[in-house]
This record gives sequence, C-alpha cells and structure tokens, in this order.
Amino acid sequence: MKKNRSLAALILLLVLAFSCVFAADRVQRSGSGEVSSVDIREGTIDTELGHIAYKLYVPSTATETSKAPAVLLLHGYQNDHETCSAFSIELARRGAVVLAIDEYGHGSTDIGLLERGYVNQKVTVNYGEDSEADGTFKKNVGGAERYRLMMNFSNLSFFDEKYTKDSAGNTISDSSCGGIDAYRYLADLPYVDSARMGVSGHSMGTWSSWTVAAYYSGTDIEPKATVLQCGELFRNSAYDSGSIHFNNVLLLQAKYDEFSYFRDYERNVTDELLSTELRKEFLGISETGEWNRTYGSFSDGTARRMELLMTNHRLTTHNSKGIEVAMDWFESALGTGSHLAGTAQIYMVKELLVLAALLFTVFSVIPAAELLLGGCFSGVVQPLPSRDRMITGKKWKTGVLAGILITGITYPFMTQLGHGLLPVPEKIFRMTIGNGFLSWYGLLVIVFVIMTAVRLRKQKKAGDTGRWHDLGMAEASQPDRFSWRLLGRSLLLSAVLFLIVYAVTWICETLFGLDLRFIWPFFRSFNLTRLGQFFVYLPVYVLFFTVSTGRSLALMRTEATYTGGEKGFAGTWLRTALQMTGGVLLITLIEYVPFFAGIGPGADVLFGSTFGGPFMSLLIVFVPQVIVFSLLCTWFYRKTGNVFTGAFVSAFMACWIVTGGSSILY
Repeated sequence: MKKNRSLAALILLLVLAFSCVFAADRVQRSGSGEVSSVDIREGTIDTELGHIAYKLYVPSTATETSKAPAVLLLHGYQNDHETCSAFSIELARRGAVVLAIDEYGHGSTDIGLLERGYVNQKVTVNYGEDSEADGTFKKNVGGAERYRLMMNFSNLSFFDEKYTKDSAGNTISDSSCGGIDAYRYLADLPYVDSARMGVSGHSMGTWSSWTVAAYYSGTDIEPKATVLQCGELFRNSAYDSGSIHFNNVLLLQAKYDEFSYFRDYERNVTDELLSTELRKEFLGISETGEWNRTYGSFSDGTARRMELLMTNHRLTTHNSKGIEVAMDWFESALGTGSHLAGTAQIYMVKELLVLAALLFTVFSVIPAAELLLGGCFSGVVQPLPSRDRMITGKKWKTGVLAGILITGITYPFMTQLGHGLLPVPEKIFRMTIGNGFLSWYGLLVIVFVIMTAVRLRKQKKAGDTGRWHDLGMAEASQPDRFSWRLLGRSLLLSAVLFLIVYAVTWICETLFGLDLRFIWPFFRSFNLTRLGQFFVYLPVYVLFFTVSTGRSLALMRTEATYTGGEKGFAGTWLRTALQMTGGVLLITLIEYVPFFAGIGPGADVLFGSTFGGPFMSLLIVFVPQVIVFSLLCTWFYRKTGNVFTGAFVSAFMACWIVTGGSSILY
C-alpha cells in the first residue's frame, strides 16, 4: 500500500510538472490582437569563433510581404537567453520579431567569455571621467585572466585606444559578446524590416547593447532604439562621438542596484544624480534633469529617458513598470503598430508556471526515493543514533550561532576572492562564479571539520562510542567506523534521483524549449563542456554538503529529530534551515537594511565596493535554494538515518545550477 502511494505521488508530481511547462509554452506562444500566435525557434549562428545559441520569436504577422520590426535581446552576467523571456514575450505579442541569444561564455554558446577581451588596466569611475593623475585610471593591473576580464567589463570595444589596447598587445575585442553577429543575423531574416530595429540588454547585456548600437551606427540597419536595463553611462569623450551616435536611448534605473557602476559609483541612487554632467550629457540638456521624463525627439533619434524603478538589479528584467515603459518606447521608436497597452502583460504567468514545474520536479525525488528505499536500496536506511549524545540547551545555541557567524562573515570575502584572484588553474576550473563558491565552500569545509573534530574528541574522552554514527556516516552495526559501503549505496541512489530530475528537464527543453527556472537559470541540460565542468566542481560540492549536513542535522540533532509526523519534520527542518541559511540571511540583512535606509549597500559601506556586486545580488537567488536543500536534507536524514543521500542530492543540484549555463571562461 505504501509503495502504491509513493508511486501515485511520483506520477502526480511529474504530470503536474509537465502540465505546467506545457501551459507555460502556450503562454510564450500566445499572441494578442492581430498577432494570433508566436512561432518560437531555437538554433545557432555560425561565426569565426564558434556557435552562438539563440531563441527566436516570430509573430504571425511577420511575413516576407509584411515585414516586422525586430529587437535583439542581450542578457546579463550569469544568465542566458531565457532571462530575457519577459521582454521577448511582450515584444512578440506586440508584433516584433525577437532574437534572444546566449552571449559569450553563457548558456549553450560554445565561445568562452574571454573572447570579449581585456587589457592590463582598469578605470574606477565612469569612462571619460577618469584620470591617471587622481588614480582613477590604473595601468598594469595584474592577476588572473578572469580578474582582468572582470575589471574591464565596462570597457567597450568602440572606446578610444587609450582604454581598449595596452602595451602587452591585449585588446577589448568584442564587448558585444556576440551581439554584433546576432544583430546582423536578425537584420537578414526575410520577414524583418531592417530599417526598424532595436536592441536591449540587462547588466552585462547593456554594455553589449551599447557596442552593437555603436558598431552599426550610421549604417542602413542602425538600431532605432536602445533600451538599457540597469546600464552604465559614459562621457562622449570616451569614444569618437563625432561619427558614432545612439538613437532613442531609454535607461531603466534600479533604485537599489547592487553594482556601483550602474549608480555612477555613488552609494545610492538619488535625485543628485540628475544634476551631474554625466547624466545631463546623456539627456542632452544643460539643466538638471528629471526621472521618468522623455527628452528630445524620436524622429531624429535624440529621445532620452531615465525611468526610476523601485527594484534591485536582478529584478529589473521582470519589473512590470520597466517593461511597460520599454514596450511604449519601442512602439514610439520602431512603430510596431500594436494597440496593446504597455500594462497588458502576461510574462509572469509563464514564470510562475515554470517555477511550479521546477518545484514539482525537485520534490518528486521524495516519492521516488521512497520507492527505491523500499526495494533495492533498503540497505541505505539506518536507525538514528542514540538520544544520549544530543547537543542541547546553551551548547546547541552556541554551536548554531558560531556556524551562522562564520558562514555569513566569510561569504563576501571568500566568494570575491575565488571569483577573481584564487590561484586555481583557469583552464580546468573555468566557471567564474563557480570559483567564488569553490573558495567559500573550501574554507567552510576546513572550519566545520575542525569544529566537528573538536566535538568528537571531547566525546571520545568522555568514553562515548558511535562517533561516526553520530555524524550519520556509519552503519548502526559498526558505529565507530566510517562506512564506505553506506556512502557508495547513497551515492548511487542520489545519482538515480538526480537523473530523474535531469530527464524531466531535458524532456521539457526538447518538447517546449523551456528549462526549469524562475527568472534566473537553475536547471538546464548540459553540453559536453559543461558536463565536464560539472564533474570538475562536483567533489567540492559533495564534500561541503556532506560536512555541512553532518554538522547541522546529525551532530546538532535535537528532540525534534526523534519526533514523528509533521510536527517532528517541521521542527527538525526549521532548525536545519536556520543553520544552513542563517549565515547568508545575516549577510543579506547586512547588505540591504542599510541600502533601504539610504546609507548604501552594506557590503560597499562596510568592506568597500570590491566586495559588493555579483555575490551580493546573488543572495536573493541563493537563499531560496539553500532553504529547499535544507528541506531535502532533513527529509532524507529522518528517512535514512544517514547524511549522505540528502547531501549528495543537494550537491548534485547545486553544482548543476552553477555549471549548467552560467559564465565560463573558455
């Protein structure tokens, strides 16, 4: 009977997952008004460097005899083409052909991010406002290639040679990250009106958008509109402004942008920015400007606007007000002819459906595990260790607090160290964000192993036995011996469960062109290069989750661990979630409470802007992941009496998220 219930639950969850993705596909293909439907295609663009992957949206009204306007969409750092889906869906519903690509080093594009290029110098202010005399233009910057690359993210290939070349022969080669080739491909499609084209990007994609617009400036296919979703501005003196011009530029400004260069290197986005020469030059005015007001004229390409959005950096891509303004902007600049109001939006329906599919799929591993544990993997199940050696009261609280403080305080420093300067072989460890987590996880493993060893040594001196069993790493028959057999069986079980989730993702991508995510990439199928990187980083993830789970669930077990039913599960999970997420929640508060109070991002204020940016903005993505992982680890520990299975399943998923589509150097 129990097996039947588990099988029914597994089937139900998978049916719900596929149903949600099917419905999401109907949403992304739906039209409105004259656009009866949207055809969606995926493919690659061949270039001299390799292949650029894309997703193309073609409204039913776009034909060779009735050509449509078109927009190229360029995603941000650590994202891929599907992050642009909100803009893609809404533009296509309004009659525009939309091409969203995976930029260099991201998604399914096989060209590494290093092809963007770098020079051995950096600028610490907006380009054109720098000076060697005051130290804001620094030559001969050393360090790993990825560090120099990241120091030049806002250095664009159409800037003056002062910025784009160095004495060592390095250059900023293509800051469009493939956007130039993709824009030409889009312009050549037979159903595209190449005289009515635009470009839009988010974050890293805004630098790509500037580059595309500059490259085609003055040609017969120059972009008639550029929409920047959290973009950096630069002075006209940084490039040849006499021959390069930008038509109808809209800047969507996030009020709480975690990246300093998108707020002009100030701690806050305030009205004071409106009076700077940089902002006035952008608007084409001499007086102090205003938010949410259009300056200039669409007819001659001088239209400029800065829309202030009450959101943060990552959420700008799906901010309803920002999308409304952008849709109206493209309508004014490209003349889509759509009567659909900018407020008529459906993109979030697709996002919520795919989120539901993601959750259904992740939690399908629970009934699947119940089936397998009741059969060929029954040997994985062990009794829980004795209550006698539980850590309670003040000792438990002290241990939890110590773990939270260590995890939180080390996060901004170790992630940034690994991101840029950790001396790892870059042709082996090729994931940029992956190296940040590699550094942080590595330190935490060392610290937690030492803390655990101290605890177990005290236990040994007290004459207690069953130390490995206390950690959930031994069989009950041999409690003082680490069990390789238990580890092996758990690893095999976890691999089977992981393959179930991977198979669902692959089927969804194959049938519907949708992976499992919510706004940002989570689960997407591997190509061979990314599969190789998965196995490169996996050992560190497995080690970290095993040590972390052993400490937070097994060693720090409480009376709730032994309480049956929903009450026992909830009590155990809440305590586990507190330990696993407490550190990152702490640093989240440190980052955003001062920001919302008008002081500035906490990392910037306390540690300097070097420790702000990508890993701080990742917190809103990272915290929910860890909460889900803590739930899975809790269920598996209570079910199996060992920490391996939950830790391995979580490690597989966490490593998959980082290596599946995010930035890769080569």
